[in-house]
Amino acid sequence: GKPYSIGSPCCCLFSRRGRRNRLRGEMGRRPARCYRYWRGKPYIKSRYCRGVPDAKIRIYDVGRKKAAVDEFPYCAHLVSLERENLSSEALEAARIACNKYMVKFGGKDNFHLRIRVHPWHVLRINKMLSCAGADRLQTGMRGAFGKPLGTCARVAIGQVIMSIRSKDNLANVVCESLRRAKFKFPGRQKVIVSKKHGFTKFDRPQYDIYKKEGRVHPDGAGCKFDNLHGPLPEV
Repeated sequence: GKPYSIGSPCCCLFSRRGRRNRLRGEMGRRPARCYRYWRGKPYIKSRYCRGVPDAKIRIYDVGRKKAAVDEFPYCAHLVSLERENLSSEALEAARIACNKYMVKFGGKDNFHLRIRVHPWHVLRINKMLSCAGADRLQTGMRGAFGKPLGTCARVAIGQVIMSIRSKDNLANVVCESLRRAKFKFPGRQKVIVSKKHGFTKFDRPQYDIYKKEGRVHPDGAGCKFDNLHGPLPEV
């Protein structure tokens, strides 16, 4: 037959690295298709699914998160363009990269970064022995339901991954920090500038009108809205 070409799977199988992994009993790195796409129902940590490793990302709000709603009117989002899984390691790497750029060029008190997805879905692995005599110990695909390996977040097309609210004069810094965070994720994402006022649900012109009328009341990073319904005021 044809000789194996450099870089082919068979070449890697008989390479020095593959032989070293087999002697150690280690597995090679799995291809991305094993964990990138949605398959089946969500599989979350529960009393039936125990021994799940902790997610790498532990902090979801960084920056000046207690700033009033009127201090940071500008808002931008990083939006997913694919239906895929994002591992907790990728979310933590993106948070660090985004936060570092914002602190360096915008100042640590001039923004509020929020991660909008949480890694609830548990990834599994069916470990296979690859050492000498492994065929006597393992059972192949019999009982192939794997053990927990890590966690990931399921994101849909058009879903917001992370958001930043800041001041208008830092718009370019915010967009650049989100662009740098894109490199930590698989698939395609897009940086979108929001029409809303900060993290609220109101467009910026509408928010200004409601504020003049006294119908919005600051409530942390958001606001409460007075819809003029309810009991009549006491006369």
